Amino acid sequence: MTADEKSQLREQAKAARKAAYETHGASANAALRQHGLDFLELPEKPVVSGFFAIRDEINPLPLLLKLYLAGSRLALPAMLGKGRPLLMRSWAPGEPLAETTWGIQEPLGDAVVLEPDVVLVPLLAFDAAGYRLGYGGGFYDRTLAGLRAKKTIVAVGLAYDEQKVDAVPRESYDQPLDWVLTPSGPMKCSRS
Repeated sequence: MTADEKSQLREQAKAARKAAYETHGASANAALRQHGLDFLELPEKPVVSGFFAIRDEINPLPLLLKLYLAGSRLALPAMLGKGRPLLMRSWAPGEPLAETTWGIQEPLGDAVVLEPDVVLVPLLAFDAAGYRLGYGGGFYDRTLAGLRAKKTIVAVGLAYDEQKVDAVPRESYDQPLDWVLTPSGPMKCSRS
C-alpha cells in the first residue's frame, strides 16, 4: 500500500469515527465503563494505562474512573519525542495534567513511571486480527514492542463499533492488539 493510499484510508477512518462520535457520543463512553475489563484475567490491583481522548476519539475516562475506584493504578502516556516510545506515567483522577502537542493531556514530568499490565490504545480503525490504524507516528507500536520485551501485557484497543474494517494494512513493525473493546462489548483478536 502506498503512502497516499494509507493517507486516504486514514481520512476515511477519521470520517467514520467522527460519524460514530456524533451518533453515539456519551452513550458509547458509558457502555465502555459498563463493560469494564472483567473479560481479562488481571492481577490484583493492575496498572492500567489509558489516554485522554482528543477530537472525536471514544473517551476512556469513565472506564478509567471505574477501574481506579476498583483499585487499579492508572497511568497515562507521555511523549518523549518523534521516533521514541511513550512513557507511561502514574496518574490519579484529580491530579494536574499538562497540555502538550495536539492538545494531548499528560501527567506532569515528575510523575512516577509505571510499566502497565494493560495498555488501552486509541485508534482510527481496527480489524479482527487486532491490527490498528493509528495516526502514523508509530508511538504505540514502539511502546507495545518495548513493554512486551519486558513483561506480559494486554493491549486493548478502544473504539466505536463502526471503526472495524475488513483488514488494516500492516508493516513488520506493527504491534497487534489482544482485544478491542467497543460499546457492543469486547472482541478477542484472532491472528491466523
